[in-house]
Amino acid sequence: GHKHARAGRQLMQRLTLDDGTLAAVAERGAAMHALVRELFPLPRSITGAGLRATVRRLSAVVPLEITEVPSGTAAFDWTVPDEWAIDEAYIEDAEGRRIVDLAASNLHVVGYSMPVDAVFTLQELKTHLHSMPEHPDWIPYRTAYYAPTWGFCLADRVLRSLPEGRYRAVIRSRCAPGSLTLAEHLHAGATPDEVLVFAHNCHPSLANDNLSGLVVATHLADWLRGRQTRYSYRFVFAPATIGSITWLSRQGAALGKIRHGLVLSLLGGPGAFHYKKSRNGSCPIDRTAPRVLRAAYPDSRVLEFSPWGYDERQFGSPGISLPMGRLTRTPNGEFPEYHTSADNPDFLSGGQLGEAWLACLRIFAALESDRRYVNLAPRGEPQLGRRGLYRTTGGHRQVPERQLALLWVLSESDGTVSLEDIAERAGLPLALISEAAGDLASAGLLAEAP
Repeated sequence: GHKHARAGRQLMQRLTLDDGTLAAVAERGAAMHALVRELFPLPRSITGAGLRATVRRLSAVVPLEITEVPSGTAAFDWTVPDEWAIDEAYIEDAEGRRIVDLAASNLHVVGYSMPVDAVFTLQELKTHLHSMPEHPDWIPYRTAYYAPTWGFCLADRVLRSLPEGRYRAVIRSRCAPGSLTLAEHLHAGATPDEVLVFAHNCHPSLANDNLSGLVVATHLADWLRGRQTRYSYRFVFAPATIGSITWLSRQGAALGKIRHGLVLSLLGGPGAFHYKKSRNGSCPIDRTAPRVLRAAYPDSRVLEFSPWGYDERQFGSPGISLPMGRLTRTPNGEFPEYHTSADNPDFLSGGQLGEAWLACLRIFAALESDRRYVNLAPRGEPQLGRRGLYRTTGGHRQVPERQLALLWVLSESDGTVSLEDIAERAGLPLALISEAAGDLASAGLLAEAP
């Protein structure tokens, strides 16, 4: 118990002393923003070469264990699909001028489009074109993973400028048996109990969704390396929905080790932090994350669970029911740039990414320090002065916060109340409550509850 408590306090101390400075956060933010720019051009999808290239680049920051799951593998009610590859795609007019070209943007082709090479009238072609009249210069992002179809996405201004005539549409793609790529990194702590961090990695050329979550998670894993922690931290990178479902289907009893978790995305754009509760709604992470965010970022918001969004709905499904919340800035669908070409690296800033990285570390530190204790001298208040824990003179009108923290911990520690609960009831910082508990445990007055 003392070993675990020390590990938790060490993480908080190192966070406060080493990485809570503006310079350290700015340096991390700049590195993450540079990584976003590097990853942005890669042609990601739920399978394929672009996904593997992304994972390889992340593995240069932190070692990743890669698993390739073959197409056709059952994953609960799903099946791992065939692997999609695309070499070239364009639309050209009768004079051979290219109106749309995949080489200019990965968003120009609907994900998992079937191959085509045919000539169409403009009206025929329009049934396969997607644009955004409300944002005429932006390219939308569309997918058709499980439907045999094809399509192009383009700026509405370009679409409306097309004269009547005949157009050639070419998509050189193929779907064939291959595999789905899963990647994870495990930071081993003092206990096998795990904090799970998940980020989806399947979106092509979208910076806030999903590259911000990928780079923040990767740099969190990098920061933890070589540091002592109470929990073990497992970072999982996989395609949305099919990836998380496939990963979950392969874990079996190992899921029982997960005590807390966060799904990360949309962390680099503007907007306040939004914490979305787990499906249970009353897990420790559902108390810890909002309290940490409120203290450091007063404009943060808490969202109730809904079965729409990212992979929190897979981790929270009734047969899985993991204690996982979600951390974003402005949520999915609530900012105009969402799932468009306007979600580019310039939409993000290193400052926003660095702040998100630090917010996650603050949540980790709070989870590390939270535990339940039993008062080993519960009959009346133990004499703290002779143990060097209390001031030697009495009668003061004001009780220093440290003394108050000691008394609160002793008063509440019946084995059922967590330090998080004590801090909230006392109106004192969790770090101060945790430090008081550690001192009391070292003095033989507290024992960690099982």
